[in-house]
Amino acid sequence: MPATVAWALLLAGLTWWSVRHDPPTVKEQRTLGQAAAVTDRAMGRLVAALGDGAWELTPPRVERGCRVTPLTDGAALTRGLDVPVPAGSERALLDHVTQRLPADWRAGVATEAGRPRLRADAGEFIAIDGRVVADGLVRFSAATGCRPADIEFGELLLAHPAGPALTAALGALGRPAPVGAKWVTAPCPAGGPARTVVVTAGAVPASLAALRPLGAVLLDRPGTYAYRSGSAVVLADTTGDRLRLAASTGCAG
Repeated sequence: MPATVAWALLLAGLTWWSVRHDPPTVKEQRTLGQAAAVTDRAMGRLVAALGDGAWELTPPRVERGCRVTPLTDGAALTRGLDVPVPAGSERALLDHVTQRLPADWRAGVATEAGRPRLRADAGEFIAIDGRVVADGLVRFSAATGCRPADIEFGELLLAHPAGPALTAALGALGRPAPVGAKWVTAPCPAGGPARTVVVTAGAVPASLAALRPLGAVLLDRPGTYAYRSGSAVVLADTTGDRLRLAASTGCAG
């Protein structure tokens, strides 16, 4: 009996120590709040790895009501980054990003269903994915998977003024500036934020030729035009039924 009691006390002590000192070993032990911070940093890493082309951070998505376990509901967060490129250069972009990601992410590009796809692990069970979603468009994502929902996400897009880059683009196109624009941000590895601000500016059709004097062209194809003005990359899109403008400022280095 004394040996049994001693063994029970030892197990209890080891359990107490493990709970307070050992990191969680499976995704379900890390909450959404803990995972969200890692996901945000991962997006900043991806932005820093891109280079000088056009890009934009896309709105975060939260899926509620997923199942952490058969008996426990949770939530999942996915952050995104869209990169328009000349058709045919998608693989080159994915390879470029792979080479600039941290070594411990173990990033790699393979061909799946006839298209290149990047996969990586940002740590803390955050899955990184980069795939070709259409000819000339690569979409990166950082996803938490289903986690215990310890926080509530309200409005994930912050409202701010449009900023000088978009104000200039709107003026050149003869469109009024909106009262508030939506900003998406991610922390850069070296500090400071990467950010994208997005506005819709009326119905199409709209000629984008007036944007040519505003900066160095990065992408010019039917319905899409991108240019660099100072530190901002401006992307204009008329492929939908509304003129859409996005201005993004990236990470140093």
